[in-house]
Amino acid sequence: MARREILDRIQKYVDPFRITKGKGFRLKGFDPRDTCGLQLGKGEAAELLTRGTQWLAEEQDMLYAQDRWSLLLMFQAMDAAGKDGTIKHVMSGVNPQGCQVFSFKQPSREDLDHDFMWRHVKCLPERGRIGIFNRSYYEEVLVVRVHPDILKRQRLPPGKVSKRIWNERLADIAQFEDYLTRQGTIILKFFLHVSREEQKKRFMDRLDKPTKHWKFSAADVHEREFWGDYMHAFEDAIKATASKHAPWFVVPADNKWFTRLLVAAAIVEAVEKLDLTYPTIDAAKKKELAAARAALTRKA
Repeated sequence: MARREILDRIQKYVDPFRITKGKGFRLKGFDPRDTCGLQLGKGEAAELLTRGTQWLAEEQDMLYAQDRWSLLLMFQAMDAAGKDGTIKHVMSGVNPQGCQVFSFKQPSREDLDHDFMWRHVKCLPERGRIGIFNRSYYEEVLVVRVHPDILKRQRLPPGKVSKRIWNERLADIAQFEDYLTRQGTIILKFFLHVSREEQKKRFMDRLDKPTKHWKFSAADVHEREFWGDYMHAFEDAIKATASKHAPWFVVPADNKWFTRLLVAAAIVEAVEKLDLTYPTIDAAKKKELAAARAALTRKA
């Protein structure tokens, strides 16, 4: 199958889940169990994913060599939606030298002495590299919004905390992402959309298997009580920050194989559009290489 034909097929599956305009977006219009009609066995899905990761590895090598663009991938989700596994499987073929992964936990005292974007700005990918945020600055309009007591720890001046603070933060994020894309950073944002039922099933699996006990936290179960609040916060965040240059992908997450295929396809599609090539060399460089070859030949 020709490369162009493959890309057309990729786009067909990716487009239904790509959000570039917030107007009219409703999260309830997306089914966490959706597989776009694909019925694949475990082996077939794994083979397709391997092909995708190999393709991504080729593109990443040129991205690194060209040293012009950077790629920022952000993953947001409820607990047990599969962020870690998706990152592990999709990025398995990428050269570690050209990829950086950051998992953002609770902010430190130093983080809280700065604006809410500070610790994330420090971790932005350099040109030629892929940066992965496992959770991101969107936590500031998700978990902090659901649990506003966290906002008190940020010690903002009283006059700066108003009823509009969430809209203001979302506007700041949208403007920041617009700025980044104008500097050559490709931004892809993935919301792994897991159902409440599937999350419970995965929690039970962690409780049943000793090798997965380390993954379980009682706090995760507590957060299920705020499911509706989180869905509302996710919907508002996507509405306010989805754009053509920094799209969201609402990725069905109940079937892990489809989650990973869709994320891989979206990344491959975005990087392929950059039309990357290896850098060409000028006459002076060619002369330098010829001299080096001659020197090595004489020594041999």
